[in-house]
Amino acid sequence: MSAWNAAQSADFRGPLDVTGAATAVVDAQDTVIGWSPAAEELLGYRPHEIVGRPLSVFLPPRPNPSPPLAPDDPAPALGDPFRGNEIRVARHRDGHELLVATAVCHLPGPGLAERVVVATKVKDLRVWESRLALLHGLATQSPVGLAIYDTNLRLTWCNTAYEREIGRPYADFGGMRADELYSEGRFVTRGYPHTLDAVMHHVLDTGEPILDLHFLGRPPSDPEQDHLWSCSYYRLQDADGHVFGVCEDAFDITERLKAQRRLALLVEAGRGIGTTLDVLVTAEKVTEVAVPEFACAVTVDLAAVVLEGEAPPTGGPALTGLVRAAHRSAGQHHPADPPGGARPHSPRPPAAVTYPPGSPQERSLASGGRVRDDTTLVVPLRAGNSTLGLVTFARDPGAAAFDDDEIALADELVARTAVSVDNARRFTRERTAALALQRQLLPQHVPRQSAVDLAYRYLPTDDLSGVGGDWFDVIPLSGTRVGLVVGDVVGHGLQAAATMGRLRTTVRAFAQMDLAPDELLTRLDDLVGQSAEEQGGELGSLGGAFEDVTTGATCLYAVYDPVSRRCVMARAGHLPPAIVHPDGALTFPDLPAGPPLGLGGLPFESMEIELPVGSLLALFTDGLVEARDRDIDHGLQTLGEVLADRDASLEELCDRAVARLLPDGTTADDTALLLVRTRELGTAQVAEWELPAEPVAPGHARELATGQLRDWGLEDLSFSTELVVSELVTNAVRYAAGPLHLRLIRDRTLLCEVADTGHTSPHLRHSREDDEGGRGLFIIAQLVQRWGTRYTRSGKTIWTEQSFPGDRDGDGDG
Repeated sequence: MSAWNAAQSADFRGPLDVTGAATAVVDAQDTVIGWSPAAEELLGYRPHEIVGRPLSVFLPPRPNPSPPLAPDDPAPALGDPFRGNEIRVARHRDGHELLVATAVCHLPGPGLAERVVVATKVKDLRVWESRLALLHGLATQSPVGLAIYDTNLRLTWCNTAYEREIGRPYADFGGMRADELYSEGRFVTRGYPHTLDAVMHHVLDTGEPILDLHFLGRPPSDPEQDHLWSCSYYRLQDADGHVFGVCEDAFDITERLKAQRRLALLVEAGRGIGTTLDVLVTAEKVTEVAVPEFACAVTVDLAAVVLEGEAPPTGGPALTGLVRAAHRSAGQHHPADPPGGARPHSPRPPAAVTYPPGSPQERSLASGGRVRDDTTLVVPLRAGNSTLGLVTFARDPGAAAFDDDEIALADELVARTAVSVDNARRFTRERTAALALQRQLLPQHVPRQSAVDLAYRYLPTDDLSGVGGDWFDVIPLSGTRVGLVVGDVVGHGLQAAATMGRLRTTVRAFAQMDLAPDELLTRLDDLVGQSAEEQGGELGSLGGAFEDVTTGATCLYAVYDPVSRRCVMARAGHLPPAIVHPDGALTFPDLPAGPPLGLGGLPFESMEIELPVGSLLALFTDGLVEARDRDIDHGLQTLGEVLADRDASLEELCDRAVARLLPDGTTADDTALLLVRTRELGTAQVAEWELPAEPVAPGHARELATGQLRDWGLEDLSFSTELVVSELVTNAVRYAAGPLHLRLIRDRTLLCEVADTGHTSPHLRHSREDDEGGRGLFIIAQLVQRWGTRYTRSGKTIWTEQSFPGDRDGDGDG
């Protein structure tokens, strides 16, 4: 018996049933011989008013009767063409007409009764027919599985949907218990029993319905795949309250659950993937999202060039040079090798990987498309026309293969990952370029100086690119002096960094000319004061995109001489330095401010101060001491408290200053800090003499120089030094007025200086064969490592620098 036949066998009384419908019994001449109370109620005739009268009194004949309700079972008509089982117009006792449905039942046998005619209102019949259609639909077409179990929890009826779940007709499993049909399932909703038997007993015993329980199991029709149903149970009882069973309705929500999980996975992917601009972290994120909800293992392989910020070439041969960017597995999926047979060449990530011919990964690389193979799914990571790598999703052997919806989900996950990986790749490329720019713009290694010990910190606001508009510099100058620079360009990021690079390069060039600090800033101000159009014409415009942010930049330039222990400094709108004397006293010298660069209108002034040996000089930008939550005076006070510790090293002081003034490690403005502790070159390293501008001066200078070299143990340099001293003093006697000054300095190299009162710069040139002179500087240039000229208010100084014997680098360590 099918589910529908079982339903049909039940007693579903309708409106044409004789127990409830208007019923008339007629004889062979269609004379009414019996009349029911329902007929009296419907048509208004009392029994004594209608019995004995013809049927046509209340059911007039029709020349064209309507089609029968059941053409396959017509009733014979007597007299008029009445066929029964049809829609007729009946006449009420009060004369009005009403539309009724009629049915006729023939009564064979002896007696006067020939047939029974029943009638009901058509609308009542239509209601009953709709209810019957509903039952038919629930039994045959509804996707909800319906089953009725008796009080012994044995199946007595089910609909077609339930049969499909079992995979057999009802006749094969009717009468079985629920726990026999689903022996391995369980309820996963908390707070209720976990078995079908316990849940149904609870409903039978209490009468309390249980709705929307989630049951997880494998139906007989699909024993390899877990399904999830939303189930409801309610007790069945008749009008007298007699309990005869429990009804179960179950709707398979497996696909809905999968869709919800896919949606949740995409939501999680949106939250996790793309939140970082690190290629490897981005690759790791997709494995975290997909394991174990979507796959048992996920592997991300990227082209090696992607990790370097470059895009793989488009077209041509298949993608090569893959490295393992991320791998994650769960459950029992712990393969010795990653899915597809890829074997890392190195145990340290990111390791290079290759795939054997015929593997899903190799086929995906060759075709450039997605490959599905049993429980493995390989999807290429594509951004634009470039393939960045592969993502491999794998499931345990025996698990269900990836279906079409899951493949679409994998495509979406990989597409999001590809966009994020490409963004991270682009950032890596831009940051690499920015860091390369920073290495060019800022000193990465400051050479050791005899004049000072130093330490520094640089903290740009744009921590992604790592560059900003602040800068510092330490510039070796002639005579063992050192130039100290700190500056601040308006703005942040690459544009400010490019402007900073221009200023730093210009300051270095001016510093090598041995310009005084105020003169250097004056020339720098003149350069900055040029219009943006003029600069664009000279340096190369970017097609109208050039933006000059130089105007308003500030700068502090100081020159310290370790021989005289004098420091000369000037500033252009910049904060003055902090000076901590050996006795611990803190001062901020009242250095003339000067206008920011490019504004013009005011001169720059230098200040000269003496710094005892061991003095601490701090040069910094306002990003260190100024913040939104404190004024600059408080920042300067805090910096002074940090620098007051005389026992701390310069590196420790830098760290403490940053920790105190920038406690969270971030700054609203670029920050540069340069700390120097002064040193001194004493009489043991410096020899100085004053000579008259007379013809005997060269010979006397040679004697003084060779004697000093002998005292220093540098006799090997006597010959070259005699020539240098002789030529420089001879030129000073010939072309300048006295007095002359000769100074030798033993530092990391041997420095020889001759000062006079002249301002004419010597020139290196090639003399002709018949020239009587002009070869002196040419000879000197061949003997020394470097030479040059610097100017002072009283004249000029020509200096040379020679490496010590065996010291090719000239750093004094040889």
